[in-house]
Amino acid sequence: MPTIHFKETTTATPEQFVAALTDFGPGRGKLFGNSTDDYLVVHSRGVADADVTEGSRGIWERLHYDWSDPNQVVMTTTDSNTWGGHSSHTYTFTRKPDATTEVDVVVVRDGKNLKGRLLGAVVGTVGKGVLEKAFRNTVKAIEARNNGSTT
Repeated sequence: MPTIHFKETTTATPEQFVAALTDFGPGRGKLFGNSTDDYLVVHSRGVADADVTEGSRGIWERLHYDWSDPNQVVMTTTDSNTWGGHSSHTYTFTRKPDATTEVDVVVVRDGKNLKGRLLGAVVGTVGKGVLEKAFRNTVKAIEARNNGSTT
């Protein structure tokens, strides 16, 4: 089961990053390239959690979002056409003395079928760079959003 881990430093605060992660409105794909409006369904939303289906390019997953800890967002896969029950995304935020935030991301991919196992093998090897680049683009888009710029 591939586990991908990467970090990025941002000028966004943890609150701003959590606000972006939990903004399930139209245009989500501008911040998160693997989440398009065509797949986005918010099944329920509470004060610190949500049940959301999202995806793109033929891959979707239903995620339970939990942001009850202000320094962490945990997204657990509850259903998917590709990923199994051990799949998840965990974002951990650490405030730095220079007013930046370190964002530590761990993505676990548990392929539930042949497609998922093949994609998991790709993601765990050559695909890691693609995911890191997508994450860097997300960080830049969130920074631009918080600075009043458009991406």
